[in-house]
Amino acid sequence: MNESLHPGPAFPRNWVFIRGVPAMKFLPPEGPPEIAFAGRSNVGKSSLINALVDRKGLARTSNTPGRTQELNYFVPDGYAGTAADLPPLALVDMPGYGFAKAPKPVVENWTRLVFDYLRGRVTLKRVYLLIDARHGVKTVDDEVMDLLDKAAVSYQIVLTKADKIKPPAVDRLVGETGARILKRPAAFPEVLATSAEKGMGLDALRAAIMRAASSA
Repeated sequence: MNESLHPGPAFPRNWVFIRGVPAMKFLPPEGPPEIAFAGRSNVGKSSLINALVDRKGLARTSNTPGRTQELNYFVPDGYAGTAADLPPLALVDMPGYGFAKAPKPVVENWTRLVFDYLRGRVTLKRVYLLIDARHGVKTVDDEVMDLLDKAAVSYQIVLTKADKIKPPAVDRLVGETGARILKRPAAFPEVLATSAEKGMGLDALRAAIMRAASSA
């Protein structure tokens, strides 16, 4: 079934940060569906999350790769977080993988946290794997897709910073990336192109998130 044929529920507004998770034991209780964002360090995860929820500074941004070192949880404001009053979903900003200006033990610790989370979180509905449109899919991205396929975690490719290249190049990259993931069992086939700075593709991504969150 093609999810794009179904509009799905509206994307919530007024999000708040609720918790940073440095280790698995600090994860919140499994409750609402979770949507996670993964990508190489400095791919623009935090900027994209801020643009999606239309709130500057919610997710911390930095020009220094590896700034996000925890799983950062965000939920719509106004929910108590109890079993009787669960938010419709939670967004999770994951630590960047690949190059990071941090001590090797720190990098190893938060990389292990990310992979443990991906393998073991029942309420995780989809991972949005962010790829910088200026650079395309790198070897380390393929390695993460291998892991997601092995763990049977649904994921969808989102091109970031698509305003930095010309429209014909965006269309070509979308097509090439879609062809590249065709045989990957856990990959959702539609590739989205976005720009946090220009607002490009954000409504399509919001709709995709809500459809994924409401899926069985």
